[in-house]
Amino acid sequence: MSPSRVLIADAVAILAFAIFARLAHNTPDAPFTVLTVLGTFWPFLLGGIAGHAICLGLKKPAFPVVPGGIIVWLSTAVAGLGIWALRHGEMPHWSFIIVATVMSGLLLLGWRIAVRLLPGMRARQ
Repeated sequence: MSPSRVLIADAVAILAFAIFARLAHNTPDAPFTVLTVLGTFWPFLLGGIAGHAICLGLKKPAFPVVPGGIIVWLSTAVAGLGIWALRHGEMPHWSFIIVATVMSGLLLLGWRIAVRLLPGMRARQ
């Protein structure tokens, strides 16, 4: 799979993560809008891009689950949560760290696993 397609697929997975997060935390103070979704999306997207840059620097493709997908996932979670902490002036609650890390992992690693396992998807790699 080409690096640009992998990056696009990761961006879509991170966008889905941001949409799910905003839907779960839709409040009068922070309603579900394009702006609140983008506010959740961009820190995690920066982490995903950083993960792709790390893979490039290590000369490892970002597509396979190991090591590329793991690198992208962990950099996405660490950067996204780190930027959240900087923006809010405090560490995220432990439950937020767990949910964000697990959900981003399911989405970022899940599509890679699906492409590997589904015969029609495997042919298009």
